[in-house]
Amino acid sequence: MGIPKAYSFHMTLSYSRDPFCCFTTSQDLSTFFDCHRQAFAHFGGVPVSIVYDRTKTVVRRHVAPGEAVPLHPEAVAFAGHYDFDPDVLAAHRPTGKSRVERQVLIVRDHVLAGRAFSSTEERNSAFTAWVPLRRAKVHGTRGQVIGLRTVRDHMALRPLPQIPYVVAQRHLRYIGKDCLVAFEANLYSVPALRVRPRQLVEVRATKSQVSLYSTAADHRVETLLATHPRAVGRGARVVDEMHWNGLPTGAGRRATAGGELPAARRKEGQEPGQGALMALLNRSAATQVEVGRRPLSVYDELTGTRPFTTHPSTEETS
Repeated sequence: MGIPKAYSFHMTLSYSRDPFCCFTTSQDLSTFFDCHRQAFAHFGGVPVSIVYDRTKTVVRRHVAPGEAVPLHPEAVAFAGHYDFDPDVLAAHRPTGKSRVERQVLIVRDHVLAGRAFSSTEERNSAFTAWVPLRRAKVHGTRGQVIGLRTVRDHMALRPLPQIPYVVAQRHLRYIGKDCLVAFEANLYSVPALRVRPRQLVEVRATKSQVSLYSTAADHRVETLLATHPRAVGRGARVVDEMHWNGLPTGAGRRATAGGELPAARRKEGQEPGQGALMALLNRSAATQVEVGRRPLSVYDELTGTRPFTTHPSTEETS
């Protein structure tokens, strides 16, 4: 069984045309920059600058020609950590990335064409096995072996930082009454004793985990509420049972399915007659209350109206 849909990420060194490609099943922010880390490891360093088109993972919003392009905060932080300059192409420049666009066609024709794959790992392994063949070829325009030019390219790369930068998606969400936070159609729990319903929390999602932070520090000056593995798919409930300690369990609720209700409690110092009203509200006690009976003519005499003619046996209960 094959995967339903796959995407390819490409990065090409401009001087040597040394290619990198990896396949994914997502195009979200964390996956996009995780592909960058794989490319840097493949080349053995970081380029001085990287050219981008106006993708939403790099550009925060589109602006008019000539205006400064606002970059995505995570793209700025990632570029600063790896010490490279992001270069965003101007609008309507289809040839600005011709080198990498050409590599897309080469990989499609020499790696993917005529072959079937059951996973992204198989596709990535196929590309890795093909790279030595590509580096052994002579470049059609330069007339030089690509592998020899690749050595000069790799020597000009900047070193990789010791600590990788982990890209996280950041979102604001409200906490439900059950201490669950909804994110991407999945639910994640937070400690009941540290939050309140409808409290606003920050969700930081990486490729493998979801962390929930309070927007204000508590008395211990901590903002981290919980960390969970990121759910796959939709409709999952990722819950730590300890987080529900402190929520009502329903053990103290009193309910009845019919029959006699429990007798009303008499307050200390209350006389027996003072509970008559409570007795009327009790089903079993109400059946024992004596009801006075009088003829309807009594009401005619009290109101001074014409006697109402009824059958002698007709009576009303009050």
